[in-house]
Amino acid sequence: MKLKKNKKFNYKPRYYKGDGNPYELKHKFDEHRTTINPAKGIKGKWNAALDDYQYNRDNNVNRRVLIIVGVLVFLFLLAIGFDLTIFFPKN
Repeated sequence: MKLKKNKKFNYKPRYYKGDGNPYELKHKFDEHRTTINPAKGIKGKWNAALDDYQYNRDNNVNRRVLIIVGVLVFLFLLAIGFDLTIFFPKN
């Protein structure tokens, strides 16, 4: 009793002249990303993010992050009812 083997098809698109597999799903900037396949676990992800931050510094991004953090801290202090007058000099 012989089992029937599955048929194999070697399909190539008729008008495709490019290199590689036309059906491969790939993002546009995969070659430039360092965090595509990070190490598993929280520690590996944290280390990959720190390495990316250290080697790709951008002062505008740093300034923007500091402004966002400052606004969020200010809103948090207002929400909990913190007395903000201690930050201003008395006249």
